[in-house]
Amino acid sequence: MGLADRKATLLSAEALELLRSIALRAEVARRIETGGAKAVLRSVVEATVALFEAEAASIALYDAASDRLVFEVAAGDQGQGVIGVAIKPDQGIAGYVFTTGQALALSDVANDPRFGRTVAESTAYVPRSLVAVPLVDEHGTIGVLEVLDKRSQAAFSLQDIELAGVFARQAAVAISASRVERDLSSLLRATLVDLAPRDGQPSSAVLDEVVAAATAGLDREDESRLWALVEQVARVRRADPAALELVSDLLEALARQAERDVRSRRRGRSGTTRSPDR
Repeated sequence: MGLADRKATLLSAEALELLRSIALRAEVARRIETGGAKAVLRSVVEATVALFEAEAASIALYDAASDRLVFEVAAGDQGQGVIGVAIKPDQGIAGYVFTTGQALALSDVANDPRFGRTVAESTAYVPRSLVAVPLVDEHGTIGVLEVLDKRSQAAFSLQDIELAGVFARQAAVAISASRVERDLSSLLRATLVDLAPRDGQPSSAVLDEVVAAATAGLDREDESRLWALVEQVARVRRADPAALELVSDLLEALARQAERDVRSRRRGRSGTTRSPDR
């Protein structure tokens, strides 16, 4: 079987529809779990600010795709400017803590050679003192928790480092518990290999093309408002059981109606008519 024949087989309507279904379910799971994890992380930094009476606290997580530490959540009067900032994994104090896995407490941040003043100034807040501790799971360091400027004291103590470490461990546990471990491309490639006949396994180029077709548009918002609904589900999943049961019933009814609408449109395109219900 040549390259063109394999591609045609793998790109059959049934196979592509199956892959799109898998891709969509995986993306929904990723978005729901990510929303849940961020809510926990926000709670961690909010509690950290309150306990330390700090000006700000933030959590940066390592993103392997971009090879950057990305500040995902923050709390405190001076914390919001850092959200979304991405730095090299060895840049600044956060990068030092991430790469070495060592916690730091600094009483004179501005004079530390590891301090990234340019990044700090871009957030509209330059700290005087800070404590930074690594977030560590079973695979290694996954991020950094930073606490900036206690209002009651000029510096952080060794006890503060230990206490910040407790919060960092809670954040790491939350991330590990909610992370969707599956890599979508790898999952789809494995499915394609299983679908293909044993004597005609697809080449890497064919796999790449089919996976790209199956996942096209998943990272964009669409007119159906699906991702807006997923975001709401991510928020509701933390509700009490009675509310969850109600939402589940509503979604089930919505799903049945959507399936009926799809079948009706398909019959309309094929030119068939539906006999009235008796």
